[in-house]
Amino acid sequence: MTDTLTRECPAKVNLFLRVLARESDGYHGIETLFCRIALADTLSISRTANGIALTVEGADVGPTEQNLAWRAADAVLAATGRKCGVQLHLTKRIPAGGGLGGGSSDAAAALLAVNQLAGNAIPRAELLNIATRLGADVPFFMLEASCALAWGHGQRMLQLPPLASMPMLLLLPGVPVPTADAYGWVDEARQSAGPRGSVALDLDVLQSWSDIARLAGNDFESAVFGRLPAVRAGFEALAGTHPMLCRMSGSGSTLFAVYRSERDRDDAALQLGNKHGVTVKTSSS
Repeated sequence: MTDTLTRECPAKVNLFLRVLARESDGYHGIETLFCRIALADTLSISRTANGIALTVEGADVGPTEQNLAWRAADAVLAATGRKCGVQLHLTKRIPAGGGLGGGSSDAAAALLAVNQLAGNAIPRAELLNIATRLGADVPFFMLEASCALAWGHGQRMLQLPPLASMPMLLLLPGVPVPTADAYGWVDEARQSAGPRGSVALDLDVLQSWSDIARLAGNDFESAVFGRLPAVRAGFEALAGTHPMLCRMSGSGSTLFAVYRSERDRDDAALQLGNKHGVTVKTSSS
């Protein structure tokens, strides 16, 4: 039986994101189109006699027991009767707290790897239930699909055919946007207009970049841009490089643009420099 596993933990962007009404449990429903990108963390997990140890290389991810990969490992070990322990080593490349889903991707990788080290003791359906409790983005990364339409709290998904890989540029304004605050800002903005309802989606238009570019949008953008001028300025500068699609991912503050060619993407990176934050070259996957 394998004693060590290594998994790549890709980031995601939301090609569109609709925030629906706040529900009785206090959470909002969403409709979103997830897309994996090439930027990724790496998680190595080794079986040990007992307990959970976590080491992190790269960005500071806060207290160990609040880390989503640690919590995912703990949940799997608890469900299997803690017959062993694990050592986790996480190499962080995805910026934390930027709407790219890095922590959720790490958690999904930990769920799958720890369960494999435990002999796949937990059925996949139960593993997905654990994923849902850990966070709205975790089930998407469990799916291991390049694109998926998600709704509800992110746990209901339809895997879509992969889109053609396209060059992308990320712009990291360096301004934190706490997710709870972002939802509160959206609610505040809607007090007079009322909650947004869901809309009909034609799956045929989710299979080409040109069609997706026409329907792309993010309900967090206006609320975040109104309170954080640096994020708005970054978005306007990125959109000014003439990509085929430009949006904010998740609740922010990471901005992303999709280009028709690597040359267009690279020219955009040169044009932006570091005036509005750090740029990262990547691609859809």
